[in-house]
Amino acid sequence: MERIAEFLGQREKENLLRTLHPAQKRGPGTLCIEGREYIDFSSNDYLGLAGHPALRRAAKQAIDEYGCGSAGSRLLSGDLCLHHELEEKTAAFKGKESALVFNSGYQANVGILSALVSKDDAVFSDRLNHASIIDGIHLSGAKLLRFRHNDPEHLAALLKKERPHYKQALIITETVFSMDGDIPPLAELVRLKHAFNAMLMVDEAHATGIFGRRGSGLVEREGLTEQVDLIMGTFSKALGGFGAYLAGSRMMTDYLINTCRGFIYSTALPPAVIAANIAALGLIEAEPFRRVELLKNADFIRNALQADGRVVRGCSQISPVVLGDNERTVQAAAYLRDKGYWVLPIRPPTVPQQEARLRFSLTCDHSKSMLERLVHDLNNFFNR
Repeated sequence: MERIAEFLGQREKENLLRTLHPAQKRGPGTLCIEGREYIDFSSNDYLGLAGHPALRRAAKQAIDEYGCGSAGSRLLSGDLCLHHELEEKTAAFKGKESALVFNSGYQANVGILSALVSKDDAVFSDRLNHASIIDGIHLSGAKLLRFRHNDPEHLAALLKKERPHYKQALIITETVFSMDGDIPPLAELVRLKHAFNAMLMVDEAHATGIFGRRGSGLVEREGLTEQVDLIMGTFSKALGGFGAYLAGSRMMTDYLINTCRGFIYSTALPPAVIAANIAALGLIEAEPFRRVELLKNADFIRNALQADGRVVRGCSQISPVVLGDNERTVQAAAYLRDKGYWVLPIRPPTVPQQEARLRFSLTCDHSKSMLERLVHDLNNFFNR
């Protein structure tokens, strides 16, 4: 307990102690906390589907038909026809032979990686990959080799040096990086995969529903569906639901059903969640205007914030403004909160030292007037 108290005290002293902020309600692009409404720039509900009537109807109907809980793991009695319908539709959506549903993105990455590779293998991971990817690699016992962010030349050098020493090699990257909003050189990663006899896995958590002709993701947009071995993603962001998926070959999903501990030993997602995810997949196709509007909003805010020479990263719906100094970043977030915006300061160790930032997460529900007002107020902060 002394160690815990010391940790919390030090975090509080450094203004790094994380706390929870329960919301009373949510609206399109907004949320209400402690009785005050804020324009929400921290949400992952990119397409505004979390409260969509179609998802609500599907969830309610599933509860009426199946009840609230799934009552068991998928390998016991928790496996419903709904789970298989979602997996079939996800596989078709991602252009793959098969798909498998997981209970969360974190669980999916940890479970897949710890089942897929072992101590005789090596994983070549982008340096900025999500914590769930790193944790899965550590749990697997495989050798972790990090290449510089979005740097295929460094990856090639690592593969040339290290690949001969391991049985299997896996290259893994996100397709939209959650703290930087940028994308990887996927075609180059595919080339290196073939050149060094490796597998390629991508995490499409922040790209699913947004990019590509059908909204399938960045892999679809780049025309590389057949070349990427494993496509992981979530239903909990642009699709407005909950859970995650892996899309790949039938052999791969059969293997994971038999070896992935996170899948085997978890109670299946409840019927309402699965039904809402199925409805969301249909809306991606039926309402493409949502992703068009989202990317228009992202382009507007990025161009407006870059106008005065500020460091604004990303080429997606995530637009971080890098301030560098921790205290200045906290001050900026507090100023914006006072003005009615919910924007959180992102600081080390979540991001590298001297790269503290305000992370603006855009949605299709943000109106032009909301964005213009944000730019005006943020400029006032910087010009004080």
